[in-house]
Amino acid sequence: MRALWGTPLPSLNKRMQLATWNVNSLKVRLPQVLAWLEANPVDALCLQELKLDHDKFPLEAFTAIGYHAGWAGQKTYNGVAVLSRQPGADITRNIPGFEDHQQRVLATTLPYGDSTIRVISAYCPNGQEVGSEKYLYKLAWFKAFEAWLITEKQQHPNIAVLGDYNIAPVDADVHNPDKWIGQILVSEPERAAFQSLLALGFTDAFRLFEQAPKSFSWWDYRMNGFKRNAGMRIDHVLLSESLVPSCTACVIDKGPRALEQPSDHTPVIATLTIR
Repeated sequence: MRALWGTPLPSLNKRMQLATWNVNSLKVRLPQVLAWLEANPVDALCLQELKLDHDKFPLEAFTAIGYHAGWAGQKTYNGVAVLSRQPGADITRNIPGFEDHQQRVLATTLPYGDSTIRVISAYCPNGQEVGSEKYLYKLAWFKAFEAWLITEKQQHPNIAVLGDYNIAPVDADVHNPDKWIGQILVSEPERAAFQSLLALGFTDAFRLFEQAPKSFSWWDYRMNGFKRNAGMRIDHVLLSESLVPSCTACVIDKGPRALEQPSDHTPVIATLTIR
């Protein structure tokens, strides 16, 4: 099967595909998401920036094409969801013990062969500007996120953490590193927060494979960012140790970014072999 937007995906035999996509308003992008799922029937799609009230989530549209959903909505901002072929269990919304009204995290447990996999959709804070109040909130949020993931790993050996991390981990993930030195998304404290997650035993699935240079998942709407490929790789799939040997591919599907009225992000898809 070939994806509608041009990215070839593996066949459907004994594998699980997990994807993440910051849709930047599900209300606006719903037709695109439905079309993408029809062409790319992944086992789970993690969405970020729903930007709609919890009770406005279009559940019926997804059940009509064979998907279950868990979500955490918030009017105008934030909001996350996990769409899945199989119903999820043990859903957690937000980071337990971290007081925060912003809907940024949803975790669910899905079948994975004879076992289960914990799938987490995360919309990590942007931070606005280095040194700002929102930047300090971002760093505090990542500390709380890291602490929670430690407890999650103790309970779930198979964990995939997908989402918009709002961090470009290394200079290769930035279109013009020199221009961005010390700025938001690439500052040393932000990159250190990302490395702390890897130190817990997670692996950046995209970097398990040889990738084309200048591979990005986000492009600014301004100044023809997408046409110039002036982007960043800030959307990631992190896998726990047990899942790394099963990962056979991780790709960025740039097709949706070329549509009319696109999100400024595009899907990232990881493929796991079910052993």
